[in-house]
Amino acid sequence: MTTTSIRTAALCLAPLLLIGAAGHILPTTQAVEPQAERKLLQVHYLEIVTPSVKETCEALAQAHAITFGNPIPELGNARTANLKDGGRIGVRAPLRASEDPVVRPYLLVDDINAAVEAAKKAGGEIAIPPMELPGQGTFAIYVLGGIDHGLWQN
Repeated sequence: MTTTSIRTAALCLAPLLLIGAAGHILPTTQAVEPQAERKLLQVHYLEIVTPSVKETCEALAQAHAITFGNPIPELGNARTANLKDGGRIGVRAPLRASEDPVVRPYLLVDDINAAVEAAKKAGGEIAIPPMELPGQGTFAIYVLGGIDHGLWQN
């Protein structure tokens, strides 16, 4: 296998592993919460930033029988596909020369401001504070342990 084919394979598998795993993770407070109040984590939006947008969309579409639409300006011109669980996957090019390729899951939260504060308390560095995207919702990004984490509130 070439480096390019290995990278493409990793980009195809990583998002689906994240989405599949997210449906089976319970909050760490599960031991103290009553059964009725437990909520599953949900990946609302899975963002892939790559200089190979067309190739990545084609690989994902073929491997997972999904269809990507036209670029959406509010999402950095990401091409998106809807997923069976109600989430979306988006593939876009870097928005600036210094933006590295990344796969970033955005977890759905009820209160984005409280989630950002919790991230700060845990040692996270806020890369993008809560910001509304017209017609899409509100998102934020923090970095913790060298990993980008996204939050999303509808």
